[in-house]
Amino acid sequence: MPWQRPDNRKPDQLRPISFKREFTRFAPGSVLAKCGNTEVLCTVTVQEGVPKFLQDTGSGWLTAEYRMLPGATPERQKREFLKLSGRTQEIQRLIGRSLRAALDLKALGELTLTVDADVLQADAGTRTTSITGGYVALADALDKLVKTGKLTRSPLSHQIAAVSVGLLEGEPYLDLDYIEDVAAQVDCNIVMNDKMEIIEIQGTAEEGSFSVNQLNQILDVAQQGIKELFEAQRLALGNGEWRMENGEWRIKN
Repeated sequence: MPWQRPDNRKPDQLRPISFKREFTRFAPGSVLAKCGNTEVLCTVTVQEGVPKFLQDTGSGWLTAEYRMLPGATPERQKREFLKLSGRTQEIQRLIGRSLRAALDLKALGELTLTVDADVLQADAGTRTTSITGGYVALADALDKLVKTGKLTRSPLSHQIAAVSVGLLEGEPYLDLDYIEDVAAQVDCNIVMNDKMEIIEIQGTAEEGSFSVNQLNQILDVAQQGIKELFEAQRLALGNGEWRMENGEWRIKN
């Protein structure tokens, strides 16, 4: 029997998505990214200088930090201070790797960009929402650096987005919510650029294993979803706050 999605979405349908830009006042790039009931505040800040291993190379750097706020889940999460959980470290490294793939670091010069992803509300897909929303915040921050004369051109070289796909009852389902994420036999997170090239695949069989054919099905569904996310990013960066409703993009006034 096919899996019945809790929100009655089609297997290849994304959750409602929106990006609200300039959500905070001081960060050069700030976006409230929503994917279904998952909400992540993505901010990008700029600092002079780079880590020691890049000093005097003329190359810039991008790093990321990820945190989940205490009230983001039904049960309160303890704040992480000096000792980060393995999960937090793994996710923020993924965000950093993914968004560095968007940049020509030489064109950035010896500046460090920090992407902060703070989960306000979690219903699965926090890492993929952080990457997809983080790209929008990154594009805004770099645009401001160009407009203020700090950079002669934007170092953005690729558009980046990420999405989850899981196998439920042996079939691929796009953009899992928490109920589906817990039930999935296979859970994958896929990051791609605008050439539809793969930046990273994180895939795990929660029970048993999965075949190469099933992996190809997962990638096909992910590719479709990421194309839609690219369109959402472009619309958001073009004008205002856009939201997908009933399969159509609409601007929110």
